[in-house]
Amino acid sequence: MANVEIYTGAFCGFCARAKSLLNSKNQVFTEIDVTMDAAKRDEMKARSGGRTSVPQIFINGRHIGGSDDLAALERDGGLAALLAA
Repeated sequence: MANVEIYTGAFCGFCARAKSLLNSKNQVFTEIDVTMDAAKRDEMKARSGGRTSVPQIFINGRHIGGSDDLAALERDGGLAALLAA
């Protein structure tokens, strides 16, 4: 099973949508809440090429992007292969 990490924030609808999609795939993921953690927010920004919005999603260390990017990956048929790795 893939190693999935998702940086999230409190009361984030896009975060909820991304987590729901991952849950629908029975995918275990590590959630990293950056709401009150400046160090984790800086880590997310560094790993994502400067992006500051949440969620930021990583699969096996590869930056996927946000919720819309994850949904597009699913729509295009590429998510299953990444999660199977």
